[in-house]
Amino acid sequence: MKIFNPATEELIQEMAEDDKLSVEKKYEDLHAAQPAWRRIPLKERITILQRFSELLEENLEQIALILTQEIGKPLQQSRNEIKGGIARIQWLTGNAEKYLSDEIMKSEKGLEEKISYEPLGVICNISAWNYPYLVGINVFVPALLAGNAVMYKPSEYAVLTGLAIQDLLQQSGVHENIFKVAVGGKEVGELLLQLPFDGYFFTGSYQTGKYIYEKVAPKMVPCQCELGGKDPLYVTDDISDVKAVAAATADGAFYNNGQSCCSVERIYVHEKKYDQYVDEFVNEVKSYKAGLPLEEGVYIGPLTRKEQLNTIEQQVKDAVEKGAQIKTGGKKIEGKGYYFEPTVLTDVNHTMSVMKEESFGPVIGIMKVKDDEEAVQLMRDTEYGLTASVYGNSKERAEKILEQIDAGTGYWNCCDRVSAALPWGGRKHSGIGVTLSHAGLRAFTRPKAYHLKG
Repeated sequence: MKIFNPATEELIQEMAEDDKLSVEKKYEDLHAAQPAWRRIPLKERITILQRFSELLEENLEQIALILTQEIGKPLQQSRNEIKGGIARIQWLTGNAEKYLSDEIMKSEKGLEEKISYEPLGVICNISAWNYPYLVGINVFVPALLAGNAVMYKPSEYAVLTGLAIQDLLQQSGVHENIFKVAVGGKEVGELLLQLPFDGYFFTGSYQTGKYIYEKVAPKMVPCQCELGGKDPLYVTDDISDVKAVAAATADGAFYNNGQSCCSVERIYVHEKKYDQYVDEFVNEVKSYKAGLPLEEGVYIGPLTRKEQLNTIEQQVKDAVEKGAQIKTGGKKIEGKGYYFEPTVLTDVNHTMSVMKEESFGPVIGIMKVKDDEEAVQLMRDTEYGLTASVYGNSKERAEKILEQIDAGTGYWNCCDRVSAALPWGGRKHSGIGVTLSHAGLRAFTRPKAYHLKG
């Protein structure tokens, strides 16, 4: 396996990939060690994962640099991701006892009814490259807290980060046979699907998620998939500070180069605010500094995957051919690295792929609507259902709109954010199952009912 820096196209490192024998050996080691990990008291497992959080903090600069070099994320955004992961671990460890301990449902003379939350066993986590710490922590931290062993397959674009995570987990006290990294691409992923894991947890594209879900269905084990999105945002006619809303929503569309499943991917603006909003939005996007991700103040780094340049180029070309206007950007940035100009399109409609298919890059279409009814109709016109956002002065109005959208998360006057206290998951092509919150902690358990009489 060759690992390249997407900002410079230079080779960072070469390493051996796993094969069938090595993957099977790793699984066997996990399977043999998991019962002992399960027997460790929950409080001790919590302490170990809290130590992992502390090690992330202590090694912040080193691991942020690794993340930036292999993903292309601006260094400050890499720091932000790791700090966000630390905050999630704090919530998960702080609430693990509450939601993973035995639960007494009924206690009366001669009868006790309780629920015990037993670990699934050995789980397989096939993870994503765009936020390897955040999407990984969503899965392997609650899985370990619940008493599971974990086979973690980072994306082939985030292998060095995956190995750094493994190293810090071992330093924190997680035994080497309780968390193992599978190194490789699609072929290694296929090998993992053939093994008898007790649960599969995937983050990535709809196409791959659907394939995994169908492939493991005969095993009749849990399979959760956090997939893509085409997340809509609606700006109502009663916003007061147009400039601030434009800046906040532009950040929601272009942070991490738009490489986020919950990035804002299409924007609808009430006709009364449309012209002013577009002007402010374009001015904000034009202020973004593109360049090497290690440079101070860089907001737009390279795309992680070279092939994504062509996807975005084709979406822009398709939109322009169908009547869209390019307000800024619109093409690749010449030179080394996988760079694309942050691009804003207007005069868009739903015949254009940029408004229907996931972009996962620095491009956004902004569409004028006449009222809330039209906005809702357009927001609902998608196969995805991850998040939806409304900006306006009325909470009641926003909630009325959001309850009509079939999405896992609704935002009012915010976007592109995740809270550890709330369930994270999608509807339709955006996936099945949830992580985070009490539901995410218990997603890695099998509840057992006890009827104790005597």
